Amino acid sequence: MARRKYLKKEEIEFVIEALEKKYPDAKAELDFTNPFELLIATILSAQCTDVRVNIVTGELFKIVKGPLDIVNMPVDSLKEHIRTCGLYQTKAKNIKAACEIIVNEHNSIIPEDREILVKLPGVGRKTANVVVSNAFDQAAIAVDTHVFRVSNRLGLAHSENVLDTEKQLMKRLPKEIWSKTHHTLIFHGRRQCKARKPECETCPVNSVCLFHKYNKK
Repeated sequence: MARRKYLKKEEIEFVIEALEKKYPDAKAELDFTNPFELLIATILSAQCTDVRVNIVTGELFKIVKGPLDIVNMPVDSLKEHIRTCGLYQTKAKNIKAACEIIVNEHNSIIPEDREILVKLPGVGRKTANVVVSNAFDQAAIAVDTHVFRVSNRLGLAHSENVLDTEKQLMKRLPKEIWSKTHHTLIFHGRRQCKARKPECETCPVNSVCLFHKYNKK
């Protein structure tokens, strides 16, 4: 029998329902109170844990209230504030440059348009999707490492890159649950469907998961 690549429609519905039941409170785990804070936190989260980012931004946002504050802050000072996030030198330069554009071209207001956001230094498609989804309540699926891994293991997608994975998820999932499913997939990836040792035997969706089906001992 040929190896299946995708879940069937009824299997997808089962996965969505099961994960929503398991993670009813799934939401963004970055701390933020406005679009500016979310944008900065998401840029900082690249190759860094949300826990570490929240520690850093907890202090940073006491003195930085908007993009103009970043523009006025010496880049070396910004580097010191975000040093423990990793890749801090590049992130500092990108955050500084992005805030200069936001101040000069967008009147210090974070754009709600994803296509405008992705033109900012340090902002890729994933970061832009996180911002428009969580700050502006737009339907979007941000494919981070967890969403990529879990969706491709399950059979919600079958791709070797994040862009195609995003497109496949958008095609297979109802638009009204894109943002919610983004969070449940992240929660599942962090808590059960881990990169090195997925806890398949206790997983609530192992009965339909293609990774489990084809990798059983």
